[in-house]
Parts: sequence; structure tokens; C-alpha cells
Amino acid sequence: MIARDRLRSTLRRRRAALSAAERQLAAQRVARHLVKTPWFRAAQRIAGYHAVGGELDAGPALLAALAAGKQVYLPVLAPDGRLWFQRWHPRMPMRRNRFGIPEPAAHPRHRLEARALDLVLTPLVGFDRAGNRLGMGGGFYDRTFAYQRLHRRWRRPPLIGLAYDFQEVNILASEPWDVPLAGIVLPAGARRLETGAAGLP
Repeated sequence: MIARDRLRSTLRRRRAALSAAERQLAAQRVARHLVKTPWFRAAQRIAGYHAVGGELDAGPALLAALAAGKQVYLPVLAPDGRLWFQRWHPRMPMRRNRFGIPEPAAHPRHRLEARALDLVLTPLVGFDRAGNRLGMGGGFYDRTFAYQRLHRRWRRPPLIGLAYDFQEVNILASEPWDVPLAGIVLPAGARRLETGAAGLP
């Protein structure tokens, strides 16, 4: 755990050192790569996230999804520590959850559970080529997609990380409750990850 905490701190500091121009350029490059992937082309209901703490901005990717006629969702924190996904568009009012992260302020009837999505773009602090993901430590994505650990050949929706190139590490220790990424999109390009490759288009 200490090693994961140290790695988390190191990578977060490196993210924080990026300039606004570097962040914007990286987000635009990631969006351009994402729209060319089979994950994006096959998906109609795409979930993203509101970037905080130096995370790679998913905004350009989500706007590209809307421009392509797809439905876009953002996570909403449920009382049990899992995530629901709320339909979103750029003009929608937002409110902050208990961690200060903006969430769509819309009627719950426009929410979906995780299984109903076609693609989930996930934030992360670090990742490795086996699909292991280092998050912020809250476990929200792992709890929400825990059912995928029971279906090794049916990992739907695919979880695709968005990250800066330097967030890849050689080996990231995994925990029994970790849900692997199916792929990653970086400014340098998009690729499948080893553990999460099963069942992808």
C-alpha cells in the first residue's frame, strides 16, 4: 500500500506540473485518437468524467461524442459508494457532490446503471500494460464495475483509461477487487491492454 501511495503522489505531482497549454494539447490529441477506435465507433452511450486534480481532460472527447450523435453521461456518486451515470450536455446545470466534484443536476430518470453503457472513459493516476489501474484511492469505479470480475469474457462496457503518456508504469501491483482497463488512450495513441482485451470489438 505504501508503494501505491508513493507512486500516486509522484504521478500526481507530475500531472500538476503541466501547463494549461500542455493539458489542452494532450486532451485534444486523446480525443482525436479515441474517435478512430472501434470502442468509440461501436458505442452509442458513452460515459466520461469531469476532470479534477490534474486528470486528463475528457471534455474534447465528450464533445466529439456529442458531435457524432452519441449520448454522453457523467458519473453521479450514489449513497452506497457506487456510481450512477447521468445524461449530460454542455448547457446542463451542474452541482457539486460531497467531494466537490461537479455532477449533472438533472432528473434521476435520465440516469443509467453501469451495465447499460456501451463505453466508459475513466480517469486514472497510473496504469500498466496488463490493464491495472491506479486511481485516487476511493474505489468508486472498482465497486461500480465489480460484476466484471465475475465475467472474464464479457467485460461490458469496456473501461478505457484516458491519461498522459508518463502515467504508464512498468508493473502495478493489483488487488483482488481491482477491475482492469480494457484499453488506454494517450496523446501518443490508443491501444488495447493485455488483461482487458477479451470481448472487445
